[in-house]
Amino acid sequence: MTLNQGLIMDLFQAMSVYVKVVESGSMTAAAHACGISTTMVGNHLRALEQRLGVSLLKRTTRKQSLTEFGGQYYQRCLEVLGLVADSEQLAEQAHSDVPRGTLRITAPPAFGTERLAPALSEFSRRYPQIKLYVVLSNQRMDLVDSGFDVAIRLGELEPSSLIARPMQDYTMTLCASPDYLARHGTPQVPENLQQHDCLAFAYPSTDDWRNADKLWRMTGDEGEVEIPVSGSLTINSSQALRQAAVQGMGIVMLPDALVQPDLQTGKLVALLTTYQLPSRPMHLLYPQDRYRLPKLRAFVDFVMEQWAR
Repeated sequence: MTLNQGLIMDLFQAMSVYVKVVESGSMTAAAHACGISTTMVGNHLRALEQRLGVSLLKRTTRKQSLTEFGGQYYQRCLEVLGLVADSEQLAEQAHSDVPRGTLRITAPPAFGTERLAPALSEFSRRYPQIKLYVVLSNQRMDLVDSGFDVAIRLGELEPSSLIARPMQDYTMTLCASPDYLARHGTPQVPENLQQHDCLAFAYPSTDDWRNADKLWRMTGDEGEVEIPVSGSLTINSSQALRQAAVQGMGIVMLPDALVQPDLQTGKLVALLTTYQLPSRPMHLLYPQDRYRLPKLRAFVDFVMEQWAR
């Protein structure tokens, strides 16, 4: 081991000890947790403070508290030590054929809730050593910067180095509650929508569907038609929009995955069914260099088995 490597290892150990001091509340408790003496804990803290040139802790005879910088440094220590642990886990997994470890996934809320989450129970039965960490969001997060292994993403893709596997298109349904239709009538042609309360999803400004709150498109025998619509509600939650429709507030255009149970029970009624609504492409994205990990390969194969185009 070189001198620089030794210094780095000492720094990591000092950071680990510092984290334990903060979390346990005392050097004595930290010493017990780390399996070292209280004197060694003090030595690590002094070495850190000398290296940084600032105090990390305010010490009195009765208690200790973090300085402002100490609090910030604690958060950075958590990040650094977490990255080190993840790197070691990656190396360990790369040499194992058994899928294991934590798999971090991000997916659109409606698909994640209605399709992905129910399927994950089967995935967990097949791969019990994989822990799943799932974030449901319409935000297009950077996989590497955000720490995700894989993403299910809607819409047109931007050029990137990520592997993109096509999934089944994300299809939509136009629907309303029987109560709303009883009070306002049932639209027979797309132009009738202009006389109705059309509730809309608030897509992000960067989304290719960002104008869908003002203009609904559909295709019939006469070709594609564009209908200007308006309504009393625009909201950035598909579930909230569905609830509003079920309660009779207006007409909605929502993902099939979300409204299918309500259509089957009669809470919602499909409208203009002879017209084809626009669909959105959906892809499974992951970094090429992570595909060698058994946990990621297992998930990619599972998703393709369920929803490949």
